[in-house]
Amino acid sequence: MTLMVFALFFTSLLYSFYKDITIVYPLLGGLICFALLAIQQGYRAAAVYKMMKQGAQSALIVLKILLLIGILTAVWRASGTISYIIYYSIAFISTKYFILSAFLLTCIVSFLLGSSFGTAGTIGVVLVILAQSGQVDLHVVAGAVIAGAYFGDRCSPMSSSANLVASLTRSDLHTNIKNMFKSFIPFILSLLGYTYLSFLHPLTFADNQVALAIANSFDLHIMTALPAIIMLIPVFFRIKVEIPMIISILTGIAIALIWQHKTIFDMLNYIVMGYHMEETSLLAKILAGGGLYSMLKVSLIVLISSAYSGIFAETGLLKNIEDTLERLSQKIKVYPTLIITSLGTAAFGCNQTLAVMLTHQLEHKIYEKRQIKNTTLALDLENTVIVLSALIPWNIAGAVPAAILSTDAGFIPYAFYLFLVPLSKRLTK
Repeated sequence: MTLMVFALFFTSLLYSFYKDITIVYPLLGGLICFALLAIQQGYRAAAVYKMMKQGAQSALIVLKILLLIGILTAVWRASGTISYIIYYSIAFISTKYFILSAFLLTCIVSFLLGSSFGTAGTIGVVLVILAQSGQVDLHVVAGAVIAGAYFGDRCSPMSSSANLVASLTRSDLHTNIKNMFKSFIPFILSLLGYTYLSFLHPLTFADNQVALAIANSFDLHIMTALPAIIMLIPVFFRIKVEIPMIISILTGIAIALIWQHKTIFDMLNYIVMGYHMEETSLLAKILAGGGLYSMLKVSLIVLISSAYSGIFAETGLLKNIEDTLERLSQKIKVYPTLIITSLGTAAFGCNQTLAVMLTHQLEHKIYEKRQIKNTTLALDLENTVIVLSALIPWNIAGAVPAAILSTDAGFIPYAFYLFLVPLSKRLTK
């Protein structure tokens, strides 16, 4: 019966992906099925509800970060901060080293934004436009962009996944980020790989229409960069990321009012519904987004996935899989087992959040049994399931950025960083 429920759940997730239906629906359906399965096994309905509630409560800190990210990204768009970043990023693009430039720029932007989707939808779209005008293979560009986008998704203090991993493993976010930056070999090897691809795929023509549109639409005063600079504070000082996020939001609002001539009503509208421009230009499409509403679906996915973890933790529905992985870890060691688990959960879960939670659920007891520190578990999760999710063709972690960039799973062979990070433990020993 349990296997049947898992099979139906996986099928529904795949169906929603291929039909472009939000995965919130199959996640809710699966949650109901697993709850009924627990009741069938003898647990009372009230006890199952308590399990789900306890699991969901573990995600509250992540939900708070998600809401702040929604507000922050809308304010950054309205204040001209994202436009400032894009404008001066374009200025540093080398036609000879275009693929390398694409990777480096998306690394920087993703670290500031903390979002792979947000990075793909802003600087990523600009880079694709340049690639199309310069006759560069879109799969190659998308591979470099998505790889760079996950640099920040993995180790930015603003990243929801980094905060989720810290919350699940009960580890310190700043310590985790510091540990991730020690894994520099995959980054160096990626630079070499993208340098080589740059020689094979040079940009023959650079279209600067987006840069001109930005200059005409925003006052690019140097103060517009201040909200982004503020978000570098958690990298150097051990303070909660919420504090600089709130300061950055307030600073961005002030800049939008003074330099971009927005009104308080405009800002309230952007904060709730997301930033939008009245025109229907390409720039308007690139910059549209952010806001609390944009975080609604993501927040629901995190909340529902957390409820799953509560049921799995208390009922032992995953015990057979856990025992199998325990035996496997004795044969091939813990970290290779984690890689295999990550690939399985990323394929099964169809989204990064559920994959992270399932991987933690299946592996944390193995780490505890061997007395491996929580910070090590956090680093290993960041080095595996966070980046490997984007390499599964039907997982939205990679499929959504690919769609944003007008490409498909053909980007995967060129996303070097996503392959190299899971190998970092071996490369550094």
